[in-house]
Amino acid sequence: MASNKILVIDDTTVVRVKVREMLPPGNFEVLEAKDGLEGLNFILQEKLSLIMLDFLLPKMSGWEVFQKVQADPELRKIPLVIMSGRKEEVTEKITEPFEYFEFLGKPFDQKQLISAIKLAMTKAKQPRPELVAVGAVAAVKNGTVVTSSVAAATVAAPSVANVAVATPSVANVAVATPSAGGVSDAEINALNEKIAKMQAEIDGLKKQLTQVVTFIKQKIK
Repeated sequence: MASNKILVIDDTTVVRVKVREMLPPGNFEVLEAKDGLEGLNFILQEKLSLIMLDFLLPKMSGWEVFQKVQADPELRKIPLVIMSGRKEEVTEKITEPFEYFEFLGKPFDQKQLISAIKLAMTKAKQPRPELVAVGAVAAVKNGTVVTSSVAAATVAAPSVANVAVATPSVANVAVATPSAGGVSDAEINALNEKIAKMQAEIDGLKKQLTQVVTFIKQKIK
């Protein structure tokens, strides 16, 4: 039974088969996913030794899968190779140099594939800054300080955008000081909902900003 599992996430059957055939024979199993959502399910369910991720995917893009993987302290330790036929699609979202994953341009040959895998495994071993949860609210109940996390936001890995833009953060939300009677669960839940809504709006603004930057770059060319 294979002790190592390699996941290939690509919507093109030819690419998935090509990767499988180019890999040298060894004690591993190749798993295939045809879209980002299926790939993410594999990532969450399987113990993987390597992820090969196409950047443009149906249902859930490679960029979205990448963000979810990087937001998890354990998942982001898995060696990662991002694949794309247009490198600029990747660099628009993630600036070079790629510190913690390797990029593989399409089309590629066996030598390039093996080299990318080796580099991805080396980069995955590099020490990384710890993820820090933000937006915690401290409530006082019966003289005891109770900390309740109200946001799942994390400090992103460096170099995740090509343009430095100051965007509002959930951590910047001013939280009212709890009354002497403490904060009820209903109030905390309401605050959670407000912050989730604000985070969704922030994500939407970031997406719009990326589209504007891309448009400007195309005009400049």
